[in-house]
Amino acid sequence: MNLARKAVGIVLVFSVCTCCLSAAKKAYGNGNRKNLRSMRYTSRAKDQAILWQKELRAKFAALLKINDLLSSKTPIPFNPKTFSSDKREKHVFHEMEINSTKNRRIKIVLTLPTNLKGPRPAVIAISGHGGTRHTCYEKASYSRFAHVLAQKGYVTISTSVSRHKVYEKGRTLMGERLWDLMRCVDFLTSLKQVDSQRIGCGGNSLGGEMVMWLGAMDRRLKANVSSGFLTRMDQMEKNHCMCWKFPGLRQLVDFADIYAMIAPRALLCQNGWKEPPSQFPVPLAREALKEIKPIYADFKRSENLVHVAHKAGHAIDLPTLLAFFDKHLGAREQPASAGWTPVHEAGIKRIVSRSRTEQEN
Repeated sequence: MNLARKAVGIVLVFSVCTCCLSAAKKAYGNGNRKNLRSMRYTSRAKDQAILWQKELRAKFAALLKINDLLSSKTPIPFNPKTFSSDKREKHVFHEMEINSTKNRRIKIVLTLPTNLKGPRPAVIAISGHGGTRHTCYEKASYSRFAHVLAQKGYVTISTSVSRHKVYEKGRTLMGERLWDLMRCVDFLTSLKQVDSQRIGCGGNSLGGEMVMWLGAMDRRLKANVSSGFLTRMDQMEKNHCMCWKFPGLRQLVDFADIYAMIAPRALLCQNGWKEPPSQFPVPLAREALKEIKPIYADFKRSENLVHVAHKAGHAIDLPTLLAFFDKHLGAREQPASAGWTPVHEAGIKRIVSRSRTEQEN
């Protein structure tokens, strides 16, 4: 019975994505290529790079139809409701619900360390297509990274962004997905257990895409791990769910430009060598990476941009994810009883060095 349900779920997800692909191609197409990517990033002075980012954020806020939410001076109350709290080995797993907008609520998972000492770093865990708020705590392809972080003393939060339905009139799918994640950031910053200066996000596939968007549009994210997504938009026009695309997007940018909006904050992109050519292959990721590097150089923070090509396929590489978060969000004053083992500077240097060697090969 369980296998049958899983099979039906896979068929439904594939059907939804295929419908999205067909509808989006009819609605948007590629248009005249000469009119694409008008906001492409090119190397410039730091102050001009900041202005480019600011201008692009404003354009995206309008295109995503969330500018009213971003500009509102009246905070939306969370009105949190806790359905259950499960005490686990080193953290408490809370099932909750909060307001995303004044008219819509979202379900979340929130984990808090049991041996809490001082405000902790926090990570938003984001699953891909077909995922739920539980996926990053359970699925092997995600290396259960949210569970591992929770065990290490991080606060974690997760909600589902895999739907293909727009809930509120006048919104966009990508805008609602992004806003729900930004509300997770809002909720984290409201908690006394969280150090608001040490918040990151991580995800795979659609989750990796949403890390790109969240890091680009929300400057509160200090460390961003985007796995299984770094690519070009031309690649995504074929054999992919077209939910990534909305009117006006391609006229402004390619994915590299959206990633560039994260600079100079820390960004780790992961791609697997076993990804098929039609998906998110390493060579294509490296080509996109070349277009992100200039802005990090302009900010004189090239060390904050890392790409790891790992041996697996469409999956998260757990060791480099953990090392990256430990380096950029590193937990302070964590009691020994919570099992915290900080990654030494030499460890992350080995990871960066290995990444550079792989890029040269």
